[in-house]
Amino acid sequence: MLTIGQVATSLGVETHVLRHWEHVGALVVPRDANGYRIYDDRAVEHARTVQKLRRVGLSLPEVIAAMAPQKEAAQSVVHEKIAVLEGEIAQRLQAITFLRHAAECRHRYLDDCPDCTQFVRD
Repeated sequence: MLTIGQVATSLGVETHVLRHWEHVGALVVPRDANGYRIYDDRAVEHARTVQKLRRVGLSLPEVIAAMAPQKEAAQSVVHEKIAVLEGEIAQRLQAITFLRHAAECRHRYLDDCPDCTQFVRD
């Protein structure tokens, strides 16, 4: 059994983050007879899962849904996030393509370049 401070340290977060996750329902932590949070192995793994889902871009409501006991609901949230991330990747790749061209463009002003103008319109 670990304390909230020990778990926070092991995850590299502040204790208030764990309290917030618990407050919004993303994390369930058992308490002892005095009302202190006691992190058993299951609660620690649950906290690690919440942290990982947050790091890959899920909001706390999405984390809660992704960890729901109904597999279909959880998968739906994850599939939606995948689609969003893939869209962001496509936009970033377009930005890289444009910037690479702009860096190598032979025109003095980007507005004079037909390729740059096309990138801007797309």
